[in-house]
Amino acid sequence: MPNRLLSIARADHRQLTAAEFQQLANIPPEKEWFANIDNARTRRAYQIDLRDFMTFTGIAQAAEFRSVTRAHVLAWRKHLETRQLSGATIRRKLAALSSLFDYLCERNAVSLNPVAGVKRPRGNSNEGKTPALGDHQARALLDAPDPTTLKGQRDRAMLAVLLYHGLRREELCLLKIRDIHDRRGVPHLRIHGKGGKSRYVPLHPASAERLHLYLEAAGHGAVPDTPLFQPIRLSGAAMTGDGVYKCVRSYALLAGIAVDGLGAHGLRATAATNALDHDADITKVQEWLGHANIATTRLYDRRHQRAEDSPTYKIVY
Repeated sequence: MPNRLLSIARADHRQLTAAEFQQLANIPPEKEWFANIDNARTRRAYQIDLRDFMTFTGIAQAAEFRSVTRAHVLAWRKHLETRQLSGATIRRKLAALSSLFDYLCERNAVSLNPVAGVKRPRGNSNEGKTPALGDHQARALLDAPDPTTLKGQRDRAMLAVLLYHGLRREELCLLKIRDIHDRRGVPHLRIHGKGGKSRYVPLHPASAERLHLYLEAAGHGAVPDTPLFQPIRLSGAAMTGDGVYKCVRSYALLAGIAVDGLGAHGLRATAATNALDHDADITKVQEWLGHANIATTRLYDRRHQRAEDSPTYKIVY
């Protein structure tokens, strides 16, 4: 059987030349690891962090990573601290380097991960730093776009999807018409999340109404493969992340909402905080947001900060 398979393979036209085959066989596992990162943003972040480490240590070739020891990592961590980088940034850089060495260990290119055991800076707080809006601010933002124009109808629907469903802005941009569909008779959104994972969230009635009005005015609701949210002057294209960010910022300004750093992620934080404030189960919120780790979801749980629950109001003289 093997000989027969070989004869069949030789009979076919090969797609790789012998030189190309050998070249691929000789690719270092360090480069394999980097090429295997699907998410473009993660790839860019890891590239920056590893280039930082390579500059510090003088590494010029991928194979030189195999000579790295824990002492090198500790010296780099100390260097990062002297640059007065935030604890979160240092943790991210160490995580990127650790991810590479985990892969090298799997490939038996190194015997151990030198980043393992290196202490990482603690977070300053268990509270997330992403700003969240109060209920009155969220209502003002939802009502800011002009309902009499196509752009206003699109933006009213877009803000509703962000505030009622807690989507990341990339997830919003990836939505297509076909991603609005019924599951067991209930309208849902199919969300294309991080790592190629899909999740389904019920469509809030307020979002459903605004989406219906927008699609009726825009006229592309009958084309399943077309992007749900499109630029007004570029039919058939999808909204960009930058376009969503600018939209949120402009309407926040119009509504008189002065919150530093507010963007689309702030609306995600607002949705999560609101759901938890109204006693949503935190594990359900984790699934709803598409978080891999519930610790990330807890960053949005601000119930312990409610002024009305303060011991101040328990004191009676």
